[in-house]
Amino acid sequence: MNSSVPAKLNDLQQLDALTGGAFSAATSGERAARVREWLASEPEPEQLQAVFKELSVKDKGAAKLLRERLDDIRRAKGQEAMATEWAAKAQTLLEAGKLNIADALAWQRDAAKAGAPLSREPLAGLKVQLAERVKVIEDLQHRVQVQREAAVLLAQRIEVLSTKSWKDAQAAADALRADVTSWQEQAAALPGDANWASVDARFPPQLETSRGQLTLVWEAFSAALAQAVSAAADPALALPQVPVWADELRQARGLPPEAAPQPAKPKVDPQVRSQATSAVREALSKLEREVAEGHGKASTGAAANLRQALKEHGRHIDDALDKQVHAALAAAGELEGWQRWRADQLREELVGKAEALLNRPEGQALGGRKMQETLRALRDQWKQTDQGGVPNHALWKRFDEACNQAHKVVEAWLDKVRAEAAEHRTQRLALVEELKAWAAANPTAAGDDWKGFSRVLHQFAERWREAGHLSEKAFAELQPLWKSAMAAASAPLEAVQKASQQRRQAMIEEAAVLGAAPVLRIDAVKALQQRWQAEAHAVPMERRHEQKLWDAFRKPIDEAFNRKTAEREKVSSTMSERDRQVMEAAKALEAANAGGDAQTIRAAMNALESALHASESSPVSEEKQAQAPVESAPAAIETGAEEAPTEAAAPVAEPAKPRKPVVAVRGDDRPGMKKAEPATPAGRGRPGERREGGRRDERGADRGAERGGRREPRESYREQPRLGDAAFRAQREALEHAQLALKKLAAQAHGESLTHLLSAWEQRDASQLPTVQELGSRVTPAVRTLWSQALSAAPSGEAATALLRLEIAAEVPTPAAALDARRALQLQLLTKRNDPTPVQTWGQDAARVLGAAFEAEQARRLQNALKVLLRR
Repeated sequence: MNSSVPAKLNDLQQLDALTGGAFSAATSGERAARVREWLASEPEPEQLQAVFKELSVKDKGAAKLLRERLDDIRRAKGQEAMATEWAAKAQTLLEAGKLNIADALAWQRDAAKAGAPLSREPLAGLKVQLAERVKVIEDLQHRVQVQREAAVLLAQRIEVLSTKSWKDAQAAADALRADVTSWQEQAAALPGDANWASVDARFPPQLETSRGQLTLVWEAFSAALAQAVSAAADPALALPQVPVWADELRQARGLPPEAAPQPAKPKVDPQVRSQATSAVREALSKLEREVAEGHGKASTGAAANLRQALKEHGRHIDDALDKQVHAALAAAGELEGWQRWRADQLREELVGKAEALLNRPEGQALGGRKMQETLRALRDQWKQTDQGGVPNHALWKRFDEACNQAHKVVEAWLDKVRAEAAEHRTQRLALVEELKAWAAANPTAAGDDWKGFSRVLHQFAERWREAGHLSEKAFAELQPLWKSAMAAASAPLEAVQKASQQRRQAMIEEAAVLGAAPVLRIDAVKALQQRWQAEAHAVPMERRHEQKLWDAFRKPIDEAFNRKTAEREKVSSTMSERDRQVMEAAKALEAANAGGDAQTIRAAMNALESALHASESSPVSEEKQAQAPVESAPAAIETGAEEAPTEAAAPVAEPAKPRKPVVAVRGDDRPGMKKAEPATPAGRGRPGERREGGRRDERGADRGAERGGRREPRESYREQPRLGDAAFRAQREALEHAQLALKKLAAQAHGESLTHLLSAWEQRDASQLPTVQELGSRVTPAVRTLWSQALSAAPSGEAATALLRLEIAAEVPTPAAALDARRALQLQLLTKRNDPTPVQTWGQDAARVLGAAFEAEQARRLQNALKVLLRR
């Protein structure tokens, strides 16, 4: 196969030869199969791009395979570039002399967030190298912490020996010396490690401080023990400064237990004493400041500096400064002890949280994923606590055991997830096999039911989408199998759809021919539309593609009908005198509607009605009689009438008999077209055509005469000229707008009347009561008089029963608090059949309510009831 790109990308013959006949294949299934075979040969990206550009226009289904391959190539290139970039960053971290653990962890997090392929080389190996180096650094830091604890334990052993007999201390001195020497060797080996530069900056000073403290304590202990041994051998020598040993030796010498006088300090040069005091005071002031501000880490370093200064200049300072130094060191030790106490408190809280995970109630137990996230968060918090304080191995053991017990829930959940993934994989494989078996058993649709065939394929696709979650790797493995099986199963449907598309293209061309014809054949258009519908019902297609074909099919027919409408409007554009009068009256009515005056609107409506029922007083001229047949000719052509043009245009009283009977068409009853007899028998007119003075009638009968109580002969109203389309629509819309405006004005007046009525009740002022005309026809003068008398009198009586009767009469809801009273009243009314109903006495009931005292709640109930009763 030629591996070079064709010289001309749009040369379909070369591309067809390159792809093995993908462009000349008969069906979409064959085209897709040949594309797959060509893709198996691993073509170059330039060839893929050229074939995709041409094939995407012809077959998007087959082009989808090319687009997926191009996307894979583009994604692979992006992955390679990303892998190279992140590999360089990782290599930089590994080659650096000092590795920050946070940077190493951030590299892995940022690479995963950016989408770098961490599971493939070289990133996989680099990730392992970084993890191993981070582990070595963390282990080195842990060894530093262990050495600190060991130094503290050795110092405690020395302190305990100083409280016992000097003989016991002498017996344990060799073992203690070996332990101190071993500790010093291990501590000296730590800085020699290759990764010591990557250790956190706080660990080297801690190790150095522990080494200095242990060395100072061991040297003091060794010197005191040597002095005690010498004093035991020679009574003339001075006693050691250890009180217990001094008392023991004093007792052995037979001396009283009083404290032996301390030897006087030798005289020191004043300049040396001044320098020593200055150095110690500077370190002392810095330590006191850090302790006062509560800085734990800074106070540790300041205390180490003060101890070093005391070691160098301690013998040259006075006793007062020496006591002040020891007090400051004690305060720094207390602060460090407080930090340890606080760290232990935080650890105990974490231990409690970890143990609480095992003791949660059954209904509040955490799920597997939630338990995994919780345990990860607890362990991260423990690491942060260890970084800020001295480790506590006892609490760590409890915490680790609790986390391990809780992790069993996570392990069970992970086993369940793996089992579900295996089950989902099995289900999907079974679904693929089921689809293959169905495709083999159904090479074609049973009974040509291609809709059912498509429905089954859609059901298979739905089952595949709902077959459960899979990992990305497993889904990428199974998806090609599913696509291959689906393509094989849908091949018959694609072939039928291709044939259906060709038939529809033929019908589109036929519709274009019908639309371009000078005379639009309605029967042929209907027959063609029926064929299209039958084809659409027989063979289903993609909704978007089917809609595109339908738009192309209906476009020429719609254009032909639009031409008919334009011709009809052109013929009827000449407006008669009566049309002009109706148009002017309609415009006047629209202007009255905009003014919002009811009387003006009613006057304009009457004027429009007069213009509609007015007949032309002037006789029809011979010129109009001569022009009328010509005006009706286009309408006759639109309905398919076969009249001769010369005969239609002849201005004779009795036209010559055409070759076929004249069919009644729209426009025959226009001015000048008076006929002695109707051209069409009754009941055979055009369905839905408007007749003079009446509405549309499917049978063509005139119903306008029914308004007057009797029907006039056709000859009597055929003299009445017919309105044009523009005038008819204008008067209809003007009347509709007028009715809406009157309704709106009536509603506004009704609301204002109710507002005035309630205001009169609140102020007990009968003069504010609306008039009978304002209240409407439902209120008689006698009822208004009752209301006026009730408002003029002093408040008396109660309005509860009257309000209930009003709400029953208006059929409006009653407040929840009065529902029981309403039911009781309704039962009472049922027992009094001869009494007037609330509907008959609502005026008197309203008077009783108005006679009672005004209350806001009762006013709202009265307004809701009267709002309905005054409209009925």
